[in-house]
Amino acid sequence: MAEGREVRWVEVQEDQAGQRIDNFLRSRLKGAPKSLIYRVVRKGEVRVNKKRVKADYRLSPGDLVRIPPLRLAPEEAVQEVSDNLRNLLAGSVLLESPDWLVINKPSGLAVHGGSGVKIGLIEALRQVREDLGFLELVHRLDRDTSGCLLLAKSRSALLSLNESLKKHRMEKRYLALVSGRWPARREFVGARLDRFDAGNGERRVRVDAAGKMARTRFAVQETLADMTLVEAEPITGRTHQIRVHAAHAGCPLLGDDKYGSRAGLRQARKLGLSRLFLHASSLTFPEPSSGRPVSIKAPLDESLKTALSRARQSL
Repeated sequence: MAEGREVRWVEVQEDQAGQRIDNFLRSRLKGAPKSLIYRVVRKGEVRVNKKRVKADYRLSPGDLVRIPPLRLAPEEAVQEVSDNLRNLLAGSVLLESPDWLVINKPSGLAVHGGSGVKIGLIEALRQVREDLGFLELVHRLDRDTSGCLLLAKSRSALLSLNESLKKHRMEKRYLALVSGRWPARREFVGARLDRFDAGNGERRVRVDAAGKMARTRFAVQETLADMTLVEAEPITGRTHQIRVHAAHAGCPLLGDDKYGSRAGLRQARKLGLSRLFLHASSLTFPEPSSGRPVSIKAPLDESLKTALSRARQSL
């Protein structure tokens, strides 16, 4: 698969200023994995103003970028988006403005490719939305988590939304079905989390005094038979935070094959649930251009609706 046969020279525009060169290249070398982009930058095949740069170099207006021709081996190329995925993503957009879009991310789809994942949501969307010259993730969701995911359609919007995220002006709420009765008066879970190697290259998270502090607010929405529907609001943004904190509180999420319990997995099977019951149900953030709050809700998919309905019937 050939990405291009001739060297291209691209001038950096005002709205692209401050962007890292590796991210700039990823949006222009569609199909090229991150590893290949880092390699051509390291080898000096990419130049800025005829000089070598590092992958973390930040562009300035007027910079002239040399983009080399790339020939991708089949094992390196990002997978072409299928018609089914194309249609799924097209129907999953919840709301869109000139600067951003919010999508109801399907469960089972990684937000980006890599580590054996040939295509992620961001790569697929860049193929589907060829009209967009810029598209970047503002935040991430676990592969098995569904719901509200925010993407920026301009560099200035990305910087503004990242600032809102950093200053806790963005509110993300999740619905989770957990095993057991949620402990009374346990509205907050604060526990330090540490990432570790679980073997076979898999990275997991555990509660550890040496880890980084993480806080999650939980609110009971509905008490069911040996299960509880809770709303979770992460105050901090650690990897797998809601899942690990729920398990730490004695109520692991249903369908969680990493941090769940045997009882929770049995309950999930009984409900016909074959995925993690964790859904980013709502997102509120300041509109980049005006600062006015934008609030968006994402409906549950059919598998979660069915599992919840069966859980209610078991009362």
